[in-house]
Amino acid sequence: MRATMPDHGTSWEDLSSQMDEMATGDVNWRDGKAAVYVFNAGEDVSRVQKEAYTKFMSENGLGPMAFPSLKRMEEEVVQMGLSLLQAPGDAAGSVTSGGTDSITMAVKTARDYARATGRLSASAIPNIVLPWSGHPAFDKAAMMMDMELRRIPVSEDFLADPAAMSEAVDQNTIMIVGSAPCFPYGLIDPITELGAVAEQHDAWLHVDACVGGFFAPFARMNGADLPAFDFAVPQVKSMSADLHKYGYCAKGASTVLFRSGELKDHMAFDTNDWPGGRMITPTLAGTRPGGAIAAAWAVMNYLGIDGYRTKQGAVVETRERIEAGVKTLGFQIIGSPQLGLVGYTHPQRDMFAIWAKLFERGWFTSVVTKPKGIHLMLSPKHAEVVDTYLSDLEWATEQVRGANAPETEREIRYSG
Repeated sequence: MRATMPDHGTSWEDLSSQMDEMATGDVNWRDGKAAVYVFNAGEDVSRVQKEAYTKFMSENGLGPMAFPSLKRMEEEVVQMGLSLLQAPGDAAGSVTSGGTDSITMAVKTARDYARATGRLSASAIPNIVLPWSGHPAFDKAAMMMDMELRRIPVSEDFLADPAAMSEAVDQNTIMIVGSAPCFPYGLIDPITELGAVAEQHDAWLHVDACVGGFFAPFARMNGADLPAFDFAVPQVKSMSADLHKYGYCAKGASTVLFRSGELKDHMAFDTNDWPGGRMITPTLAGTRPGGAIAAAWAVMNYLGIDGYRTKQGAVVETRERIEAGVKTLGFQIIGSPQLGLVGYTHPQRDMFAIWAKLFERGWFTSVVTKPKGIHLMLSPKHAEVVDTYLSDLEWATEQVRGANAPETEREIRYSG
C-alpha cells in the first residue's frame, strides 16, 4: 500500500519514537556488529561529526561567495589530503559526495583531458582498463558516459596484472586503474608497475584509494612497509580517497585529487546558456551539503596526525588478532592484507552458510565470491569485540560443518 502524507503534523516525540522502532531491525553497529558500511571511531569522534555537521547543515557548498567558510574548509581538507598522499605543490582537488562521485569525476576529467590534448578523437569510444578487483563505480561511470570497460583478470596473488593490463590498452584508453587497496581483498595493487604501463602508452593512471587514502599514509608513518601507491609515483594523475571511510568523517564525503590544477580544470561543469546566468560546479552535484564539508574539516583537525596514527594502529592490531584467530579455526587469509580490510576462506566449508549463521548472531559483513569468503572492513571499535566475533565464528563453523545453503549466495549478493 502506498504511503501518503498525513493530513496533520506529528509531534517530534512521536516521530522519534517511530524512528527508533523502525531501527530495531538494523545491524547494531554501535556495538561493533557491522564490518561494512559504518566506520566507528568512538563516541568522541561521533560527537564532533554530529555537532560540526548540524552547525553548517543549512549552508550550501554550491555558493562559495555566499559561504566562504565552506570554501575555506573544503580547501583545507583537500590540502590535507594532498599532503598526506605526497602530491606536488601545484596539485588540486575537490570534496565530493562519496567514492562513486570521486571516481566518476576522475573518469570524466581523464576523458576531457584526452580530447583536449588530441589523444582521443571526438568520435572515438573511450575505454578504461582496470583489474577485475576494481570497484563497480568504474562500471557506473563508464555506463553513464558510453565508455567501454575492460576488466582484466588479477594474478594469482589477487593483485592487478600490469602485463595483462598493458596488452588491453589501445589508442582509445583514457584511463588505467589501480587500487590502494581494492575493496574485495584489501590489497594494494602494484602502482609503480602500472605507472610504467601508463608511461609506455601515454595513458592516465588513476589510483582508487577510496578505502586506503586516509589510512595507508598513517600506516606508513607507523612503520608499515607499504608499496608506493600515491602521487609519489610520477605517472599517477588522479586519486580518489573517501573521507567518510577511514577519515572517520560524516557521510557523504570523499575527495578527488589531481596532480595539478591544470588537470583538475578539465573536471568542472561550466555553462551560461540559460536565463539564470553562469553556473560552475566542480563535481557531479549541484547543491553540496555544507554539513559534510564542515564535519570533515572538524574531524580531521580534531584527530590530527597523532589521532589518526593511534586509530590506524588499533585497526591493524585488530586485523592481526582476527587473522591469527581465523587461522586457528582452519581458515585461510586471502592474499597478504596490510591495511584495515581482511578476507578469509576455507577450502572445505560453505563460507556463505557460515556468513548466514554469523548473521543470526547479529554480525553483518561483506563477502567475496572468488574465492568464496567472508570480508571484514574493520574500525577501531572492533578491538573491543574480536574475542566475541571469533567465538561466534567457531560456533557458526560447527553449525554448518560443510552443509550447503543453495540460496545463501544469492541473498548475500543482493544484500551486499
